Amino acid sequence: MIDPARLRDAWNRARRDLLAQRDADGHWIGELAASALATATATSALALVARHAPAGADDAPLLRRGLEWLLRHVNPDGGWGDTDRSLSNIATTMLVRAAFTLCGAAEARADLMARADRYIQAQGGIPGLRRRYGADKTFAVPILAHAALAGRVPWREVDPLPFELACFPRSMFRFLRLPVVSYAVPALVAIGQARFFHSPPANPIARLARRMALERSLRVVESMQPASGGFLEAVPLTSFVVMSLAGTGRADHAIAQRGAAFLRQSARADGGWPIDTNLATWNTTLAVNALARGDCPDFRSTEMGLSPSSLDAAPSPLPWLLSCQHRRRHPFTGAAPGGWGWTDLDGAVPDADDTAGALLAIDALRGTMSTLAVDMQTEVNEHVHGKRGHGAQASAVRSGVRWLLDVQNADGGWPTFCRGWGKLPFDRSGTDLTAHALRALGAHRRAAPAAIDRAVAQGFAFLARTQRHDGAWTPLWFGNQHDPAKENPIYGTARVLAAYRAFGRLDAAPARRGLAWLSAHAGADCGWGGNLNDRSGVEETALAVEALLGAPDDPLLQVAIQKGLAWLVAAVESGRHREAAPIGLYFARLWYYERTYPLALTVSALGRAVEVFCPTDASTP
Repeated sequence: MIDPARLRDAWNRARRDLLAQRDADGHWIGELAASALATATATSALALVARHAPAGADDAPLLRRGLEWLLRHVNPDGGWGDTDRSLSNIATTMLVRAAFTLCGAAEARADLMARADRYIQAQGGIPGLRRRYGADKTFAVPILAHAALAGRVPWREVDPLPFELACFPRSMFRFLRLPVVSYAVPALVAIGQARFFHSPPANPIARLARRMALERSLRVVESMQPASGGFLEAVPLTSFVVMSLAGTGRADHAIAQRGAAFLRQSARADGGWPIDTNLATWNTTLAVNALARGDCPDFRSTEMGLSPSSLDAAPSPLPWLLSCQHRRRHPFTGAAPGGWGWTDLDGAVPDADDTAGALLAIDALRGTMSTLAVDMQTEVNEHVHGKRGHGAQASAVRSGVRWLLDVQNADGGWPTFCRGWGKLPFDRSGTDLTAHALRALGAHRRAAPAAIDRAVAQGFAFLARTQRHDGAWTPLWFGNQHDPAKENPIYGTARVLAAYRAFGRLDAAPARRGLAWLSAHAGADCGWGGNLNDRSGVEETALAVEALLGAPDDPLLQVAIQKGLAWLVAAVESGRHREAAPIGLYFARLWYYERTYPLALTVSALGRAVEVFCPTDASTP
């Protein structure tokens, strides 16, 4: 049995570290890893803008620092991974290779470029890139278009994208079988147009139809561009749009200029770029839901600043979270009002995972502040920060619940952004998304009992159908770069088991199989998520331990629980709980890590352990 004193001390230390990451407004912004992929695409886009609009901003210092960052982060095999902690892959290496060419630095680094070329060929070249992404053209085509703009591949290797389809009403998009996922329409248009400019179709009717659609489809993209200039607040997506316009002589177009401004603002002091500006909403809901573990009223009211008397000392994240809810139909996906995106910035798009996280966080914070205090803090936010207030908790919950119910797919699962898109992987229903949505709906069942009961029944049926034969569940938005299939069944299984636990269904057959699979797949060091050196990861170990703690009385799970908990406590004692690993996926097989993830997941797991093994200590922070 783990020593209760060590457990409590580790929990307190992890909580202090997580609380220290709050900003002055009481929420968590976090920090995404700098990315070789984002850095390569951003430098290429700005280099093309400088070439075709020389009277604009002087981006030479940004380009120089970007290339220097890439030079510092090449892997020993001559390739680049998505982050400085990622294995090399053909996609990022091709992007970096093209970036050096477009920035005019390839000849000066001839030896390094030759190593990169050898790595690319060893991975299969263009056919190898296509195999990596299969039928999904969301990322394969932009990579090849980037290489074509650099003169590295002929334009005929770039699949033509039907950008004219963007001229149809958005409500029809899911019926048009677009070759890219729902959130990549700007890339579909810009890259499709670049391919058309450089290699028009031989058919005169097709040429005429696409020429007629040029301006109208570009207006669709312009309507999707947020005030920040960054599509989805994402550096790669914005870079692909900017470089495609600049590479076709339209660097002065308003879309390209706003996008270039976003890229300049997104650059970091060390020369790198992250894949996205931040995940502030997601990180805040992770942190709030983690800190709610352990059932500590004193901790909540003093350290988190959730009582009216402590508003001045430590603002509650609740008013800020309410202000992040989308209150109008979204121009990017056409999503109805009521959902939350991953950040409070303009480029966020409401999605099922973030909406579920926000609803759970509101439930965790319920009752800790009076309605009057919420309204007072909302007025402060509106006056000082320019954030619009969206009313009380009840109104936010009702619209959030309705949003989640309306986005549920016919198969019973939840997709990321849009109901009914299911052709490509990142548009289909996901087990992790579905489990999260179920927990959120269960926490707010009073908002719509009959509708929620129906949705919950369908959701659990979906989870039962999608369970693997070995008992695991595979998630959609997280992975493990060391897994042969690059999947992360530890994350998926843990998230699904959390839904079974929330509804008191851990005795159901699918849950029992999931618990058995999770228990059996601990690593040699008694943690989970092992890499090539059998070194487990903090994120996966915390998730697995918390999931198994849902059934602590099962003697068959006790050994795995105790060993995993000992591993996690030792990780906190050595400081490893602050080491993030590339666990997240953004777009197709694009990896990232986030500094908030290991902290929040560790706090959540240890808080659950305190509840189970030392309940008398759970009210003494």
